[in-house]
Amino acid sequence: MIVGDINRLQAAGLSTVFCQAIDQALSAGLAQLAPGNYPLQGEKMFVNVMQFETQRAEQKRAELHRNYIDIQILLEGEEHIYYGLAGSARACDAWHEEEDYQLCDRIGNEQCLTLKPGMFAIFMPGEPHKPGCFTAKPGMLKKAVIKLHHRALTDLHNTL
Repeated sequence: MIVGDINRLQAAGLSTVFCQAIDQALSAGLAQLAPGNYPLQGEKMFVNVMQFETQRAEQKRAELHRNYIDIQILLEGEEHIYYGLAGSARACDAWHEEEDYQLCDRIGNEQCLTLKPGMFAIFMPGEPHKPGCFTAKPGMLKKAVIKLHHRALTDLHNTL
């Protein structure tokens, strides 16, 4: 997991691939987009814009992915995201191959971060995360989740 400010991407030590993905999504005018799915680079990269009310952590389940990296950008509101290291997901349901996700009831050695508008969090494949949890009380939030296929990192490595 990597966390940072969208206005200071270099300070988070992000690779060129992550910086370009975030810049491309931001140039699409994320804050003005209605909730929905927007292609950026076909299956390689797309963004989901969502707006919803945060919930108690106990009401939510963790998710993890195999093929896609989640770059979560908070646009409005505030949320807690509970997360863990790769391999820390516990009590998981069956894998949903086509949608690239698995839901789990627990995260071993669970950690928590607070996202405020303008912040991002990056979750790599295999890292369980439970976003959309309220901080002090339920509230509305708007966020964008850039889905970047893990091959984008391999493609960069092969060009170096």
